[in-house]
Amino acid sequence: MGNTLLISNVTIVNHDETPFKGDLFIENGQIIKISHELTDKAEQYIDGKDQNWLLLPGYIDMHIHGSAGHDTMDATQKSLHQMARSLVKEGVTGFLATTMTQSIPTIENVFVNLAQFETGAEEARMLGIHVEGPYLSKQRAGAQPVEHIILPSIEQFTHWQQLSKKRIKQMTVAPEVEGGFAFIEELSKQGVLVSIGHSDATIEEVNRAITLGVKQATHLYNQMRPFHHRSPGVVGGVFLEDRVKVELIADFVHSHPQSVRLAYRIKGAAGIILITDAMRAKGLQYGDYDLGGQTVHVSESGAHLSNGALAGSVLTMEQAVKNMKAVTNCSLQELVAMSSANAAQQLQLETTGRIAEGYDADFVLLDEKLNVQKTICRGKVVFEKSK
Repeated sequence: MGNTLLISNVTIVNHDETPFKGDLFIENGQIIKISHELTDKAEQYIDGKDQNWLLLPGYIDMHIHGSAGHDTMDATQKSLHQMARSLVKEGVTGFLATTMTQSIPTIENVFVNLAQFETGAEEARMLGIHVEGPYLSKQRAGAQPVEHIILPSIEQFTHWQQLSKKRIKQMTVAPEVEGGFAFIEELSKQGVLVSIGHSDATIEEVNRAITLGVKQATHLYNQMRPFHHRSPGVVGGVFLEDRVKVELIADFVHSHPQSVRLAYRIKGAAGIILITDAMRAKGLQYGDYDLGGQTVHVSESGAHLSNGALAGSVLTMEQAVKNMKAVTNCSLQELVAMSSANAAQQLQLETTGRIAEGYDADFVLLDEKLNVQKTICRGKVVFEKSK
């Protein structure tokens, strides 16, 4: 018998089926059996009797820069491990380490560091890299340093994939910049998830980009040409296209609660991916922090640069899920879609994002108020809420 875990008397929630009370038997990080009542012997037991616990697939954060005082751009193994360790506290079992616009040598140093990273036993799994910049619109730079924004280069990207050992899974691009459309088409052919973001594209340019392979939109509403009834822009374009899923920062700072509701009404749960876009101040006290060499002031009103621009968030996935439920009254199944299943689908992860036999044993155990009680990565309890 290998590393085994038996979870009993929990409500199992997937995105595409009615929640049901059941038991799970896990061995060596994989779900072996699911039934209404299991009697298998295991090395570890979790019994949800009288707890009304909900078992969901572990949250996946596709867009996160930093946490707990550390950032992907630090380019150190310590920072990546500390980030991965901190994320399990909020129910995250998988994430894309997200880069930002910087000088080419700086970015390349980050890729070399990411290529060497191996997830530790107590950590959320790094599923790959999300490259946010430097192929963006200077008109929609936001917190991305304008001086380092450059035009897309397939040759350069090929080199980056080599440096990262092919760990780049998602790339945020402004399609309207010179060379943008050819770049999107090539990345799509290579199987990289292309996301439109930091873009001033017209509706016509958005539609062309989608035809060429764009399947996602980076932090909906933020740093993209807004909707106008005579010029629908990026927001209108991605709202209308079912082939495109939208990242949503449900912190009520990046998007008003009613804007979150609007996205839910238009895209539905199948079209939304909850993200945090968090920076290193997540989980820490209010104050001043660094983001790509820029000072970010973090307070109750969010994380801002000195010019007032938003600079990431301090949102947790736990709070994002609660906020989404609060403003939309969506179902538990829809929460699973938005917090894990859609991300797994976009990243073509065949054994992640649902609770089923043969799938990875990556879960988050919640109480009725959606508070994280335990996080389980690869069949091992890596976080327990203190009583």
